[in-house]
Amino acid sequence: MMKYLQRLGKALMLPVACLPICGILMGLGYALAPGAMAAGGEYATSGLAYTIGFFLIKAGGALIDNMSWLFAVGVAVGMAKDKDGTAGLAGLVSWLMITKLLDPAVVATLSGVAAENVDPAFSNIQTQFIGILAGLIGAACYNRFKDTKLPDWLSFFSGKRCVAIITAVISLVVAAILFFVWPVVYGALVWVGEQILSADAIGAGIYAFLNRLLIPFGLHHALNNVFWFNTFGIGDLNNFWAGMTSADVGYSLGMYMSGFFPCMMFGLPGAALAMIHCAKSTKKKVAFGLVGSAAICAFVCGVTEPFEFAFMFLAPALYVVYALLYGIFTVITVAVGFRAGFSFSAGLTDLVFSASLPAAQKTLLIIPLGVAAFIVFYIIFRFAITKWDLKTPGREDDDDTAAQDAGATLSNNDYTAVAATVLEGLGGADNIASLDNCITRLRIEIKDYTQVDEKKIKSAGVAGVMRPSQTSVQVIIGTKVQFVADEMAKMLK
Repeated sequence: MMKYLQRLGKALMLPVACLPICGILMGLGYALAPGAMAAGGEYATSGLAYTIGFFLIKAGGALIDNMSWLFAVGVAVGMAKDKDGTAGLAGLVSWLMITKLLDPAVVATLSGVAAENVDPAFSNIQTQFIGILAGLIGAACYNRFKDTKLPDWLSFFSGKRCVAIITAVISLVVAAILFFVWPVVYGALVWVGEQILSADAIGAGIYAFLNRLLIPFGLHHALNNVFWFNTFGIGDLNNFWAGMTSADVGYSLGMYMSGFFPCMMFGLPGAALAMIHCAKSTKKKVAFGLVGSAAICAFVCGVTEPFEFAFMFLAPALYVVYALLYGIFTVITVAVGFRAGFSFSAGLTDLVFSASLPAAQKTLLIIPLGVAAFIVFYIIFRFAITKWDLKTPGREDDDDTAAQDAGATLSNNDYTAVAATVLEGLGGADNIASLDNCITRLRIEIKDYTQVDEKKIKSAGVAGVMRPSQTSVQVIIGTKVQFVADEMAKMLK
């Protein structure tokens, strides 16, 4: 199971890599055009600065707002055995089927009720969870049915052409199941939210913990509806930006938003720095490029998904710790009286623009709270990563092999010939269950280990052969491994 989750974590790197630039663009956009916020108040909604800011906001939102289907495509390609684009199409097909069949208008017709009476769960169906689920369905269908042979009269739909069709059918069944399951799960989370409303600062901490914990499933929206909006009469976000005070609403206004600021602006960068410091020496730059840029997004505008999805499946236990830290710091933040609100998310942009609102309190406390969050997140993340050897970005198993194989070279630059010889030594195409590669090695899963001829493989000029198990063979190529892998992939089609 852990190996599967780590594969999923690596697959998510493809769509996650698109997100940091979007967060930065949106942060700059809101800085130039605060009037474009959902609760922009009296800020200008015209002029050159507003136009440029609005343009940047929409540019960043183009991907942030469509994150779920980016995940559907990216996960499908990443989880496909040969990373073929057909799997990505299948993932998109699955996402479209599920989200369309569970669209509130469709659900209203199927249920025979008025549109306004449809369960609110279906208004939050286009989540990251559905995107990941669709991607997994698409990849599974591709891996299982890409070589399907149909009768002659249906031969046009044989092989990869049948993958999308089968994916659509399976997605229809999944949508039918979710039709009954999704409202139950969503409703249960709303009930939980209602139960913790009277717990003051502790309740706010529990909410923050559950909010982060539910991010992978996209179900945090259920809790957000309880606390941030007027669905159940709380409206922490709406009332804060409407210029109200705690006296107007009967509770400490802003308490369900304030705790996110020190965590997103400072705690997350502290955790990112710990990951960079813990990365293998050969991958520190890669780790910095991924989580470093994500930290900037979180600080500027509170976009945290690029960081969270970079490790939540690679190290799920660490993600639980991450969510717990949010809960703890929210309790502290609410207890000391810091109050700020956000229209988009808890980044510097929203902190600056919410500081002048009547409900804002002790906003300068963000400095000591932020410093404390940075230090605590850094120490705990660094301790956990090194103590339990967690596979956060830059620490995957591939990194060890890259260091070991740093001096490996390929003595034959005819990649097609190398691939052909290696394939022959592996027992031919029929003996290959799957082909993958890391930075320096071919990683092959085989069906029959007795058919593997190491001498034949080495005659191709490779640097070495390893047999981690009876079903696994690793061929050490060196930094040119991708060229050999591409040629072998062609031979396996």
